[in-house]
Amino acid sequence: MKKLIFGIIALGSIFFVQAQQTDLFNEGEVGRIEKILSADDMQGRASFTPGIEKAGDFISKEFKSAGLQTWNNSGDYRQSFSMIHSSMTNASAELDHQPLDSKNIIVFSSQSDISVNQGSGYEKAFIKNGDNFRAEVFKYIQSKKNWLVFVDTSFSKNFPRLLSFSRQQFKSDRNIVFVLSSLHPEQYSIHVQQDIKEQKLSNIVGILPGKSRKDEYIIFSAHYDHLGIGKPNAEGDSIFNGANDDASGVTAVIMLAKYFSKLKNNERTIVFATFAAEEIGGYGSQYFSMQFDPVKVMAMFNIEMIGTESKWGTNSAYITGYEKSDMPKILEKNLENSPFKFYPDPYPTQQLFYRSDNATLARQGVPAHTISTSKMDSEKYYHTQDDEFETLDMKNMAAIIQAIALSSRSIVDGKDTPTRVDTSQLR
Repeated sequence: MKKLIFGIIALGSIFFVQAQQTDLFNEGEVGRIEKILSADDMQGRASFTPGIEKAGDFISKEFKSAGLQTWNNSGDYRQSFSMIHSSMTNASAELDHQPLDSKNIIVFSSQSDISVNQGSGYEKAFIKNGDNFRAEVFKYIQSKKNWLVFVDTSFSKNFPRLLSFSRQQFKSDRNIVFVLSSLHPEQYSIHVQQDIKEQKLSNIVGILPGKSRKDEYIIFSAHYDHLGIGKPNAEGDSIFNGANDDASGVTAVIMLAKYFSKLKNNERTIVFATFAAEEIGGYGSQYFSMQFDPVKVMAMFNIEMIGTESKWGTNSAYITGYEKSDMPKILEKNLENSPFKFYPDPYPTQQLFYRSDNATLARQGVPAHTISTSKMDSEKYYHTQDDEFETLDMKNMAAIIQAIALSSRSIVDGKDTPTRVDTSQLR
């Protein structure tokens, strides 16, 4: 009888502690963080501006107050990386002694002067008619070798699209030279000159080490950059505050950091990450993903635009790539006695699974999904100057963040492990 009584008391204590911790998710604290991140003095948090640096300082301060460890125990929550902006100034080439138009040459390089010939040590490859152009291109871009890649002229319409990607890229020691040509030349000589500008960005990353499974990672993430300052609208407002996109997601990450840090019972290591450069190509999450063995990442909860009601109203959100792992089903199971409901992505034609920061790790098999409430067919403030704090629902945001916390508990505790994403089924 005594054992039963003590058991009931212990169980009651656990539920009491958890109930206390969920009190963290109050609209006042949610509103405090959201209002600071989306304030005018953040200047729209555009990459490479003082505004995003100020936002990074604020997030770092919040991570410190939550008691998170710094990235790699460096003493700094910033996970810094260099971006290269390049502009081709001169290009010339001969293939089997035949001149090639410079518009048929695109390079991915951090160097100002690149020369390629048979003796320069470049691996030679071909993207043939009928190949998956996008997949082949990214295979070489992500390689650590120097490549000379001949692209079949059947891709002449796709080829110029590489130019926008090549102009902004990670700083790297490797060179990738793409040449549009129907030839498979034995003799070739290519020379490219470009102007190079190097700029630094930082993800803000905090760590909560796990107890028994330190080498298994759970990621909660959002992007903290936005569009910055642009042309004034009719009301004279030029600041794209990005309150919903994605200060709301960053607010959630900070709140979740405080919640799990207070519980101090996570068996798996939790990584709280806010990414730079999502709006200009997802570079922050790409760099972040390079730092992990994807096999050790058990789940990624990416949070994007949760400040407004979903199409089903309050106490609801949707999950992108719902069918690509059983992670959504696990979350639903953990919310069975809750009024909150997760739904499949209702906007499949918009390909949202591939358009946010979950995509890079998902393509490596990680059950990485984005949670959102954004009505993508009618979100009138999306990417406008009117995406401001006053348009958001703090009470509903708090409920969504709490639902994410409670639904993720069995994964964080190591009781559930989501199935991996079948990468062969991804585009």
